[in-house]
Amino acid sequence: MTTLRQLRFLVALSDTLNFSRAAERCHVTQPTLSAGLKELEDQLGVPLAERSKRSVMLTPVGAEVVRRARVVLNDVADIEALAHAQAGTLQGDLRLGAIPTVGPFLVPRALGLLRKAWPDQRLFLREELTDSLLAGLAEGRLDLVVLALPHAVGSIETELLFEDGYQLATSIGHALAGSAEVTGAKLAESSILLLEKGHCLQRHALEAYAEMGAPPGDAFSATSLPTLISMVEEGLGITLLPQLAVDAGIARGHSIILTPLPGACPRRVVLGWRATSPHARRFREIAGILRQARASLRATM
Repeated sequence: MTTLRQLRFLVALSDTLNFSRAAERCHVTQPTLSAGLKELEDQLGVPLAERSKRSVMLTPVGAEVVRRARVVLNDVADIEALAHAQAGTLQGDLRLGAIPTVGPFLVPRALGLLRKAWPDQRLFLREELTDSLLAGLAEGRLDLVVLALPHAVGSIETELLFEDGYQLATSIGHALAGSAEVTGAKLAESSILLLEKGHCLQRHALEAYAEMGAPPGDAFSATSLPTLISMVEEGLGITLLPQLAVDAGIARGHSIILTPLPGACPRRVVLGWRATSPHARRFREIAGILRQARASLRATM
């Protein structure tokens, strides 16, 4: 019979493509891991990995077994968590993932409140792009994710944290600096700077005004909000900054002009978790703390 231990070995090998590192991850010796994988292949009657002196590669059927094994192991983890929840405990570390345009501005503000509420709970934060966060949640690598909608999130449970509007960032003396009549059409006439593809903020910023449209394919893009601000400061163009980042002080010390955009369609920042998780009640309490953290940023503007 296929065992959970064998499936954990295979998933670890898939993640590392190295027998030594996979064994370390599973806290076993390399011969033990190799023997377990060989037993699994014998039981299934198919090779799951191609081995050479220099590399390891999963076979097509091995990759499919890994995909299904992740689902099984994730369900088992939820069963164990359900038992702990019934006993009134949430054991182990809490792994929170967040998109880079929200996490560094919101989560540090909430850490004190989270530690006060659950002093024995350790929280680990990972910043990743939205698709990676959703994959991590499905695979059980993450327990909670903070991301922004609209975005296809599948069947996960979500709770709204806040709506995040925008401010226009321009260089000093730009025609739109301080303007009370900023429209999508006027923005489209300027050089719009955005985050590179993969960041959901790129699409959200373009959707802030229906008539703005996409910038030309050769437009400048950046890997982070601080880089965007520096580009604006140098007069390379203008950009839309999320209100959360502005309230957290991202523009302090930069010679730029920030102009409120009350007419822009905001993105919706949510906390998400697997629908099968038994800790929904605790996660909703965490959502409440994250909302408190967001409100405290507004209060200190």
